Amino acid sequence: MTATRTKTYFGVTLGILMVNSTFRRYLGDIGNAETWSFPVQYRVVADAVPSRMTQLHNSSLLDPFKRAADELIAAGVDGITTTCGFLSIYQRELADHCSVPVATSSLLQVPMVERMLPTGKRVGILTYNGDVLNGPYLEAVGIDPGTPVIGVPQNSNFVRWIREGDNSVTFDMLREEVVATAETLMRRHPDVGAIVSECTNLAPFTYDISQRLGIPVFDTVTMVNLFHASLRPRRYDNS
Repeated sequence: MTATRTKTYFGVTLGILMVNSTFRRYLGDIGNAETWSFPVQYRVVADAVPSRMTQLHNSSLLDPFKRAADELIAAGVDGITTTCGFLSIYQRELADHCSVPVATSSLLQVPMVERMLPTGKRVGILTYNGDVLNGPYLEAVGIDPGTPVIGVPQNSNFVRWIREGDNSVTFDMLREEVVATAETLMRRHPDVGAIVSECTNLAPFTYDISQRLGIPVFDTVTMVNLFHASLRPRRYDNS
């Protein structure tokens, strides 16, 4: 069926539904196209401004995301992902709506990572807002609601950078806050054996977190690379 689909463009497997933002997206961020070793196609969802992305329980953004996904699929992509981990709450609705596979959130990795760890260790989640990322957002993608979650402080430069598009905040300032938050997670929950970062904007700091804590860190980049590999598997020529 994929081979006979009508398409506008070709050679772009992955479509990315993008929050309508103005903050700088550093290398490693899903919204920086140079992060990827393969071409991607973006579609900005105009109604999805950062201040609304932690209020998804009112379902007001579901239809705009459906329409944007439809546009990407009609144009030619074979899979859909997004630039906000809080869209986990819409995983089922978007997967049911779309005619191609959908991976809304890096949180989809949590059940898989949990099974990689030895008995006595568990996954910890690093997020943009720890006060909001709770039950429904976790349960929607099969995560135990008791999973440790910590958010970057809401009075931090990191949050201001995203919410207000304040690009005077430097990369070094962001890195310091993110790594400090991950360290707090480990102090509170020493049984954490791996971290999954919910927020796609945390991915540029994955290396620093892993180096500081000495544990695996999964993020939107690990998820999207896995997703893309399944949509465009490598051919091994053994002839």
